[in-house]
Amino acid sequence: MKVVSVEEAVATIPDGASVLIGGFMGVGAPERLLDELVRQRKSNLYVIANDAGVPGKGIGKLVDAGLVSRMIASHIGLNPKAQQQMLARKLAIDLVPQGTLVERIRAAGCGLGGILTPTGVGTTVEQGKQKIDVNGKSYLLETALHADFALVHAFLADYLGNLAYALTARNFNPVMAMAADTVIVTAENIVPVGVVAPDHVVTPGPLVDYLVANG
Repeated sequence: MKVVSVEEAVATIPDGASVLIGGFMGVGAPERLLDELVRQRKSNLYVIANDAGVPGKGIGKLVDAGLVSRMIASHIGLNPKAQQQMLARKLAIDLVPQGTLVERIRAAGCGLGGILTPTGVGTTVEQGKQKIDVNGKSYLLETALHADFALVHAFLADYLGNLAYALTARNFNPVMAMAADTVIVTAENIVPVGVVAPDHVVTPGPLVDYLVANG
């Protein structure tokens, strides 16, 4: 794990990368990393996230700048710009039920090929997907969602990369930290090793590749 500047961290992300981005309507989003993605004009990004944020906040900053070419999310309803780009075919959107989305990400983090879910059976969602019967009930096979990078925000981080989160800002962040090749973290507070009690660590340091320095 390395402590780096936000400029150095984002410089490791190439155009066209797949990126898991934590947050729920901007709460718990890695805003500093998103701002730097816009500043460095990283383009053609494939974003996997809960939502498209709102204009000017969270992932909405990337949408505003036209840097996202494809997105998997559970909803985009509060971002009219994302809707406009989707209708203009400038942004490909794959809407996935929220529970299915988080479990597909978790499956990737656990080394699984996917999950079985009854959600979508008997609807257009099942088109092109494998249907499996278990004890007389039908399930869809939903494949795991892995990415090149995960951008994560925590409340506390120590200099080994151990992370703790604050309340609802935890949301998708811990599960995304398990499902990417490279994990980049911002934290509201960076503290000496030992300050974060072992039983308060949610994301252990070995999962973290880069911690963005504060100040």
